[in-house]
Amino acid sequence: MPDAPRIATCLFDLDGTLIDSIGLIMASFRHTMRTHLGSVPDEARWRAGFGTPLRTQLRAFARDDEEAARMVDTYRTYTDAHHDRLLGTYSGIDRGLAALRGAGIRLAVVTSKTHALARRGLERCGLNHYFEVLVGYDDVAEHKPHPAPVLAALERLGAAPDAALFVGDSPHDIRAGRAAGVRTAAVLWGPFSREALARESPHQWLAGPESIADLAG
Repeated sequence: MPDAPRIATCLFDLDGTLIDSIGLIMASFRHTMRTHLGSVPDEARWRAGFGTPLRTQLRAFARDDEEAARMVDTYRTYTDAHHDRLLGTYSGIDRGLAALRGAGIRLAVVTSKTHALARRGLERCGLNHYFEVLVGYDDVAEHKPHPAPVLAALERLGAAPDAALFVGDSPHDIRAGRAAGVRTAAVLWGPFSREALARESPHQWLAGPESIADLAG
């Protein structure tokens, strides 16, 4: 997008983009499936839903809405108990965010995780202080790939979409960003393949966390 204005705002997905929570997510999924179904279904189906709300993901495996609600409770209880032990960081994220803030770029997080758990993850990884705004699952009525969470973050920042970039690791992030009218960047250190991300035509690619600093221009 050669005629687009300089980036003034960067919005980031959380899981698989800013923090390495894939091990925690998979462990929580396996525990929940064994608890309620007695075995673990195809994990590829679960991974395909990364970036969408937890209840939506689990409903695809539950036999009815009541079981889905119980699965959510089991999943969240396990996640809460093992969060800090299983959460990891990506080398270079901190330096990249510092470079963006140093360039005067405003930062926000847009995630399908609950607000409190997202904040806990940012704090655990030492990243919370970089972000002015956090939009979580419970902050909006519609969720990615719907553009509502992205638009909510822009509204809270008072930021224009044409000078904003949404950085994420899932096709759902790219779809949400495009629908919101912002530029999009797909990261290649998350759980999705380049092929899966390319189907959503992101505006640019970030090969590694160190590439975030290049967004400062």
